[in-house]
Amino acid sequence: MEWFDAGDYEVARQVLQRGVAACYLIGFVSAINQFPVLLGDRGLLPVARFTRQVRFRQSPSLFHWRYSDRMLRVLAWSGAGLAAALVAGLPQLAPPWLPMACFLLLFAAYLSIVNVGQTFYSFGWESLLLEAGFVVAFLGSNDVAPPLVVILFCRWLLFRLEFGAGLIKIRGGQEWRDLTALYYHHETQPMPNPVSWFVHHLPKWFHRGEVLGNHFAQLVVPFFLFAPQPLASVAGLIVILTQGWLVLTGNFAWLNWITIVLAFSAIDDTSIRFVLGLAPPAPAGETPLWFVVVVLAATGFLLVLSWWPLRNLFARRQLMNASFNRYHLVNAYGAFGTVTKERFEVVVEGSDAADPGDESGWLAYEFRGKPGDPARMPRQFAPYHLRLDWLMWFLALGTRDTRWFEMLLARLLEGDRATLRMLRANPFPSGPPRYVRARVFLYRYSTPAERRATGDWWVRSEVGMLVPPVSLPGGTRA
Repeated sequence: MEWFDAGDYEVARQVLQRGVAACYLIGFVSAINQFPVLLGDRGLLPVARFTRQVRFRQSPSLFHWRYSDRMLRVLAWSGAGLAAALVAGLPQLAPPWLPMACFLLLFAAYLSIVNVGQTFYSFGWESLLLEAGFVVAFLGSNDVAPPLVVILFCRWLLFRLEFGAGLIKIRGGQEWRDLTALYYHHETQPMPNPVSWFVHHLPKWFHRGEVLGNHFAQLVVPFFLFAPQPLASVAGLIVILTQGWLVLTGNFAWLNWITIVLAFSAIDDTSIRFVLGLAPPAPAGETPLWFVVVVLAATGFLLVLSWWPLRNLFARRQLMNASFNRYHLVNAYGAFGTVTKERFEVVVEGSDAADPGDESGWLAYEFRGKPGDPARMPRQFAPYHLRLDWLMWFLALGTRDTRWFEMLLARLLEGDRATLRMLRANPFPSGPPRYVRARVFLYRYSTPAERRATGDWWVRSEVGMLVPPVSLPGGTRA
């Protein structure tokens, strides 16, 4: 079985299995905390409404059979527990069928959530997590050597992720080709973090270097993932370093973290031992024939599905973050084909005044992650995913999908406690307001001089009204 076994990738296997499981753990915890409010029985986009309109064969999910918030929580808590066990490495101590079964159960459970999650689960890293979980299921356990074909497929997944993102940028906005994209990105990205303000104010030559480094890492380095060692390990290390910079400067849920995990598929144990001075691991046991057959069958299936994303890479109209099948296996990836040059924010406000024209009565609702109060420092939330805050960013860009936002305003008028817990601050703790409205502001980072003078991280100016003052029918309040 020398052709099948990749005995020099034991560290890679441990990182791949435990790292992907950790991302599943975060995904299930996110579902426990957010799914019932966003998509539950009284959610902004209820699952029951969705499953009446979309058939199981179009979007497979356990919740086509029946949905309840309790059922969702049972599924998510079970998934979180199973993922935690994989992070601890417990199923990996058993025969190879057990971690395989565990990962496939995680895949099926999270697929059931994603496929009814609608716009709140339309992000590319949801498909990435599903695909990664399915692939690493076939890495086996500590009893056998890691299968070489699965290690190579993890690299193929990483290649599509990085090279696809690089092509999207080169084919996208002029700012990527003239090296000015990072003049704006740190300020206009969906959810800046505490470091973003400082990086934005670095010299322009540094930002041009960032873009050049990005193009090298995404358009050149991915081909070396399939080179002989130690070149493949160097390529994996470059991916880890560039993704680490994105972790340091932004909030992109688990996208960068799972990319770092996948990059370990290119790093062999010999390279790790050379750097860290570790002793070689004990040789694995004999690989059973049934495991070889299952792994080769699964890999063949995934290779057949690879035709669609491969064709997409060279298509004139390359799709970004697209799934070519209902199971989110072997997808197309890529993000930020264009970079917005101005930052608009939607600020939601309520008023308890009898007259909505009384400006003194309006108070702002503060969200957890997105910019609001100019004096508030941006926070770090990734790898946790604040779904409502992300959709608020898309709303400010002019997305046509606004039903969820209309329902959000209605829940604020009702004083819905579950919805209010999704926010950072409720300006009306004693009861819901009479009116709510939504205004659009243009935000920019304060200059260093402005921040020294005022302490503010942002400077904003009003652009206009998105939603004029509205109230519940008949003026009733909960």
